Amino acid sequence: MIYLEHKVNIWGAMSRRLLSLWFPRFASSLALRSASVTGSFALVTRARGADRICCLDQNAERRGLRPGMGLADARALCPDLLTRPANPAAEARALEALRRWALRYCPWVASDGHDGLMLDITGAAHLVGGEEALTEDLTARLSQMGFETRIAIADTRGAAWAMARFGGGGVVAEGKTAQALMPLPLAALRLDPETLEGLERLGLRILRDLTQVPRATLARRFGTAPLVRLDQALGQMADPLAPAAVPPVLAVRLSLPEPVGLLSDIQAALERLLERLCTHLRANELGARKLHLELARSDGQTLWLEIGLARPMRDPAPMAQLFNRALEGVDAGFGIERMRLSAPRAEALPTEQITTNGVQAQDDLADLLTRLCNRIGFENVHRYLPADSHIPEKAYTIAAAAYSVPADGWPEAPPRPLLIFRPEAILGAGRTVPPHFKWRGLYWKVIAASGPERITAEWWMDDPDWRTGLRDYWRVQTDRGARLWVYHTPQNDGWYVQGEFA
Repeated sequence: MIYLEHKVNIWGAMSRRLLSLWFPRFASSLALRSASVTGSFALVTRARGADRICCLDQNAERRGLRPGMGLADARALCPDLLTRPANPAAEARALEALRRWALRYCPWVASDGHDGLMLDITGAAHLVGGEEALTEDLTARLSQMGFETRIAIADTRGAAWAMARFGGGGVVAEGKTAQALMPLPLAALRLDPETLEGLERLGLRILRDLTQVPRATLARRFGTAPLVRLDQALGQMADPLAPAAVPPVLAVRLSLPEPVGLLSDIQAALERLLERLCTHLRANELGARKLHLELARSDGQTLWLEIGLARPMRDPAPMAQLFNRALEGVDAGFGIERMRLSAPRAEALPTEQITTNGVQAQDDLADLLTRLCNRIGFENVHRYLPADSHIPEKAYTIAAAAYSVPADGWPEAPPRPLLIFRPEAILGAGRTVPPHFKWRGLYWKVIAASGPERITAEWWMDDPDWRTGLRDYWRVQTDRGARLWVYHTPQNDGWYVQGEFA
């Protein structure tokens, strides 16, 4: 008979073991890795209208400083305090890097707040000599990186989290979770501050006190959160661990046996790279919107080529044609020996049934936009989209054609001129269209006019062009063949030309 190292329950599943890795001073430790500081150090953030300490080192803590303290009060206690603004974005990137690094110990690692990780080490601890050896190895490696850590291992996620932050860390033996948790404070249950304050007002201080109160009474007073957290910590309710999905690596590379310099050879190598990249894209139902090609020359220099796509694509042949113009100007020097192709930007492109309902026409237009944008710039090809405004010059917006989609339909409106310009004054008085007027150095005679169409300014926006008040627009046919768009301002009794019809 073969005995497993871990316990097995009646259902045949291995007992679950989780490791909580907590960085008590993660932000300050991260900042001090790149700077040598002799003295007290703290990170500062803006909160509640004042600069406050968000993280500090041991020296500052020994001198009486605490997170959340105002910076002015902190400097009164510690005049030589060194500070630096907090950088939450950099801290999040560093924690994600540590999460990926911790995959060396087990396949399931998830971020646990902004200063910790949670590892599911079920069936993995024996690979490094057991749970105690794993804890020692993990602590030693992170200490060399400059991080202070506290580690706890338990049967449940809640118990490991509580022991790491409030129980001094360590390994909780299997089946001993309840005994280890009972003396801990209620804050170990991951409850919100309002609930903790209410429980403390009732005289409840530790988890053992919570088990002495009828559950129905707690539920009526504080909701189900305290009971759910308690049951999760004791293993009586599921508390799943969901690591963040790892994004696919959309990059391929090719090392050539001999440097190549002919354009045909570079294109052939690029086609091989595109086929491999498109295989990854199809497997993840993605389409590339930007391609980045690196060409490493044998003399150590690297060339970079980049193209954008107006629609998600994963077809190697048309994508290769887009590189032809850029490759013609490549100086291969003594030859290209390595190539790397990546898709830094990709979008969802699920598999669809090919039909004749206009999809092909849309793809052809997107391919045309791709060729135009790569020649003259993606910011120089525009598309007009409808806007929610009755004022003609504000009834549309301009967007980059490659990064926008056509509007389903423009709202119905009276005919608008093909060309709209800033209002230009003409001589005229009264509400009737003047039969003759002078505009742009020429005399115009009105043959026919239709209107008026009254448009009122948007009262919630102060537009200098509309401070003359409401407008009565007319469509005017002139003797010179031009059809003009003129308007009258009743409040100021003036006439203006603003557009010309086709």
